Amino acid sequence: MNTKNSHGSLPVLAALTGNIFIMIIKWLGFFATGSGALFSEAVHSIADVVNQILLMIGIKKSQRPSDEDFHYGYSNERFFWALISACSIFFLGAGVTIYHGVMGFMHGESIHISSIAFIILAVSFVIEAGTFLIALKELRLKNKKRKWRETLEYGDPTTIAVLLEDAVAVLGVSVAFLSILLSKITGNPHWDAAGSIVIGVLLGVMAVILININRGFLLRKSIPEEIEERVKDILESDPAVEKVIDFKSTVIDVGSYHVKCEVEINGSALMRKMYRTNDLKIEFAKIDGEYDEFLRFCVDYADRVPRLIGTRIDDVEKKIKEEIPEVRHIDIEVN
Repeated sequence: MNTKNSHGSLPVLAALTGNIFIMIIKWLGFFATGSGALFSEAVHSIADVVNQILLMIGIKKSQRPSDEDFHYGYSNERFFWALISACSIFFLGAGVTIYHGVMGFMHGESIHISSIAFIILAVSFVIEAGTFLIALKELRLKNKKRKWRETLEYGDPTTIAVLLEDAVAVLGVSVAFLSILLSKITGNPHWDAAGSIVIGVLLGVMAVILININRGFLLRKSIPEEIEERVKDILESDPAVEKVIDFKSTVIDVGSYHVKCEVEINGSALMRKMYRTNDLKIEFAKIDGEYDEFLRFCVDYADRVPRLIGTRIDDVEKKIKEEIPEVRHIDIEVN
């Protein structure tokens, strides 16, 4: 297990730093204007900061080495804390934001809109777009050969979380800007309240997506289909393996897989390897009709076969790990 796995650290740190600054200026803007949309964006930033702290905790905890209690290490900590983070976005971010927007519709309180609100949103847009690009670059760098659907399914959930958060943040800032502008032009505070609700819905949708991604990892989802097929091809290309009867796999960390399979051994291939010279004829000559010699041969044969099978399995496992480094653990059983 790679105990120094730091997938997602850079995007999370960049997003955390940017969102702390954004959170402060948004709250200052809300207290200065009373805008519901700006309040939603401020709550959104709090949710992002809390989320990134949880993601960083998960990254650090997942780097602990294996021990007597957890033989495969603590890599699942990353997915657990990312799940907690997604739940916090759903309840803290989406819940509070939508509630505030609904209250704004019901009471329709007038708001004071000044240029400071637009300046704050413009600064937030630039910072959120910057951290979004950092997360996007990191995700593409670590998933060069994958399509977008596969990247979102098997990529690092912490980087994906930052990417989706920042994408929603950019959309949220745009919605807040538009809703505040419409409220200023029309004098109708309901536009501002509507912006708050839209931002809350965006947060809710993003949270559900992240919850589902991390749920899959925690339930030990199987490895990508193309890698499974490649492992089977390597197994069945070995002369000693007749066929793969059963195949099971799981993702134990980002880019780290565990494979378990059951194979049927080709006895003829093993026999040819065991007696590839004239050794069998020599053995037959030694027996010369003697029962004791025949018994000795049977005992020796019974002892050599399991060791030969074990050696062949070790060779196949080594080849799989060399060709597919992501397969960190592999268990091959003989039918």
